[in-house]
Amino acid sequence: MNNKVNVKTGDTVKVLSGKDKGKTGKVLRVIPSERKVVVDGINVATTHVRPRRQGERGGIIKKEIPLYASKVMNICPKCNKPTRIGHKFLENGKKVRVCKHCGETL
Repeated sequence: MNNKVNVKTGDTVKVLSGKDKGKTGKVLRVIPSERKVVVDGINVATTHVRPRRQGERGGIIKKEIPLYASKVMNICPKCNKPTRIGHKFLENGKKVRVCKHCGETL
């Protein structure tokens, strides 16, 4: 099974579908084994936390839940558009990610 994910930690992405469709955010974490990503401020759920130790407080917290990487698309920093990712080899043999719209290195 191919566990390849086209987004990396720190990329700015736009959500393509779901309750947060159209929103943008920064990728906090990538989970390649599940093909999921955690995006800052996107897909937020409310969880109830119990106090674990004496003196610790419980309560209700908001937490980002992973969503499928296929539901997000990278945003090119130069042309500021959601784009697919291409790959190109530089003269020194290094492989880099490029924007399909403007050809800029990501």
